[in-house]
Amino acid sequence: MKAPLLALLLFSVSAQAAVSVVDDAGQRVTLARPAQRVISMAPHVTELLFAAGGGPRIVGAMNYSDYPAAARSIPLIGSNSQIDIERVIAMKPDLLIVWQSGNTARQIAQLQGLGIPVFHSEPRKLDEVATSLLRFGQLLGTESVARAAAGAYQAKLAALRTRYAQRPPVTVFYQAWDSPLYTLNGEQIASDAIRACGGRNIFAELKTVAPQVGVEAVVQKDPEAIVGGKLYTPQDRGLSIWQPYKGMTAVRRNNLFTLDEELLTRPGPRVVDGAAALCARLDEARARRSH
Repeated sequence: MKAPLLALLLFSVSAQAAVSVVDDAGQRVTLARPAQRVISMAPHVTELLFAAGGGPRIVGAMNYSDYPAAARSIPLIGSNSQIDIERVIAMKPDLLIVWQSGNTARQIAQLQGLGIPVFHSEPRKLDEVATSLLRFGQLLGTESVARAAAGAYQAKLAALRTRYAQRPPVTVFYQAWDSPLYTLNGEQIASDAIRACGGRNIFAELKTVAPQVGVEAVVQKDPEAIVGGKLYTPQDRGLSIWQPYKGMTAVRRNNLFTLDEELLTRPGPRVVDGAAALCARLDEARARRSH
């Protein structure tokens, strides 16, 4: 057998070989061959799939899957409140990637009942974005693209950590929503970004990932900086709710910082850019200590 023909056959066998990885729920997911038709059940999953070289394989996605631009043309299969199961079946996926924090238990149970392999994606630490890229590359057979993306991400993250490793700590309240008042605990990736910047999440110890807290509790903890997301409607008050509390350190020093929470809380490759923006704001808080 001629060498080029042998190489072609070996490549064909490799492309069809079974792949097996462990997901973020600790369950092993095995596919008879690399996935060709994937449904993404979360915006961060869509971003990870594109970065890992699997964008063309996504046949359906959850609402808010808006990055990169090509993701906006992917047919939607539902929202975080309701999934069109019939449409999911009609798309004939060979892999479903779900998000336990964003998809309801009922939705996940419905999907698992279809007999289609289900991978749970739940990156909660900055480092886990890179491992997610590598595992998606395995699942899709796009390892070379995934390795390059993971390497670039890890290099940016390492540089950020080195730069801020010796910074003095800053106590931070992360405002996820203003009415009612919600924050994030230490298990959400934004909290890991706060740590990477030398910050300390004042509610990191709470058990719920996105707990509701009282204004009084925040005032009592007196954070040095308050970080929140951009406003979406005229009814949003954002960080302006803290202006009456002139005695708070964050208010007194004007350390009320609005960031793009999509970058900071969505556990995809862009989270390192969100972390960099956060680190710059916490440096502003440090600089104001002497004034």
